[in-house]
Amino acid sequence: MTRAPSLSGHCLCGAVQIVLTDPAREIEICQCAMCRRWAGSFYSAQTGEKAEIDGEESIGVYRSSEWAERAFCSRCGSNLWYRFLPTGGRSFSAGLFDEAAGHAIEKEIFVNERAAWCRIEGDHLRQTGEEVIAEAKAAGFTFD
Repeated sequence: MTRAPSLSGHCLCGAVQIVLTDPAREIEICQCAMCRRWAGSFYSAQTGEKAEIDGEESIGVYRSSEWAERAFCSRCGSNLWYRFLPTGGRSFSAGLFDEAAGHAIEKEIFVNERAAWCRIEGDHLRQTGEEVIAEAKAAGFTFD
């Protein structure tokens, strides 16, 4: 995976500004029903080694499951990030970053839950929800 020095982005109204240091040059797509409901189609995730966030007073957080929370701008409603609570790791909405529009897809997960109108072409890794959960459990995470 190649990385750039940094990637800057912001929510729709600009109240929340995010700079990712050492961002991935590929994005991950999640097709699970929860992400589809949250994002309106699929969730495109941009990651980086470190995130600097300005405008934290405009950030709302919703705990969407026992293991995850999702953040949004409380002024304009833009989705900001998904946080996996066991590790604290965040994936940011790729749509926040103009430069991410040119990034390739690394992988697509929960493909067994995707809507018929969310089919994505291309040669990238595709995993079912069962495969993703099995991979996470093998890494030591529990979802009970």
